[in-house]
Amino acid sequence: MKHPSSARRLNQLSLPLQIINHLFLGLMFLSMLIPFLYVFAVAFSTRQGSMAAGVKLWPDHFSLDGFRTVWERADLGTAFVNSLSVSAIGVLLELFLSLMAAYVLVIEQLPLRRWLAGLILVTLTIPGDLTLISVYVLNKQLSLLNSYPGLILNGLVSGFAIMLLKNYFEGVPGALAEAARIDSATEFQIFRLIYLPLSLPGIAAISFLEFISKWNALMLPATIISDAKYYTLPLVLKQLTLSSESTSGIDYIAPNARMAAIVISVIPLILLYVLAQNFLIEGLTLGATKG
Repeated sequence: MKHPSSARRLNQLSLPLQIINHLFLGLMFLSMLIPFLYVFAVAFSTRQGSMAAGVKLWPDHFSLDGFRTVWERADLGTAFVNSLSVSAIGVLLELFLSLMAAYVLVIEQLPLRRWLAGLILVTLTIPGDLTLISVYVLNKQLSLLNSYPGLILNGLVSGFAIMLLKNYFEGVPGALAEAARIDSATEFQIFRLIYLPLSLPGIAAISFLEFISKWNALMLPATIISDAKYYTLPLVLKQLTLSSESTSGIDYIAPNARMAAIVISVIPLILLYVLAQNFLIEGLTLGATKG
C-alpha cells in the first residue's frame, strides 16, 4: 500500500504532466485545424480575394465561383466518378481476396501457414515507390496502361488488410469452428456463418482505410495513366498544382478554384468517416490486440 505522502507527491507531479499533455494535444489540434480552415476559406472566397496575400481563416466575400470554375475547366466531374468507381470496386475486390487469404492463414491444418504469414509481413517493409518501374513494365506488357482495369487491378492484394483480418479471425473461438465441422459444415459455411459475422468491425475498418488509400492514390495512377479520360481526383489536383506555377495565360487556375477542388475531394472522406467512425475505432483497436 502506498504511503499517503507518496501518493500526494505523485498527484503533485501528475498535474504538470497533464497540463503539458493537454497543451501538446491542443497545439497538435491547431496545427491540423488551421490548414483545414485555410483551404475552406480560400475555396469559398472570390477570385480576387483568394489571390490576396496572407493567411485567411474565413472567406472575405462568400462565393462559389471557385467550384464552378474548377468543375467546368478541370473536368472534375469525370475525375470524381473515376475515383469513386475505382475506389469502390477496388475495395470490394481487395476485401474479398483479403478475407479469403486471412481465413486460410488461420486454418491450423494448413502446412507452413506461419511461413506464409511471415512472407506477407515482409511485403509490408518494401516501399511501393521501389516497384513503380516494374509496375509500369508489367502493365505495358498486359496492355493495362490508360485503362480502368489497370487502375483497379494494381494493388488489389494488401498485406496490411490480410494481417489485420487474420488477427480478427484468430480471436474467434476455435470451438465454434470445430463444432460446425462435426455438424458437417463446409469450410465456406464456417467462414460465412461464423468468422464473417464476428469480424464485422475489422471488415469495416479495413474497408474504410483501403478506400482512403485508393481515393488518395497518386503515384500509381500517375505511372500508368496519361489519358485525361481516366484521370482520378489526385491526378487532377496535380495538374491544378502545376497550373499555379504560371501567373498568366488561359491555363492559370486561381487559388480559390484549386482549393475548391481539394474541398470536393475530401468531402466524401469526411462523410464516410462520420458514418463509420465507431466501426473504425473498434476495428483498429480490437484488430491490433487480438491474436
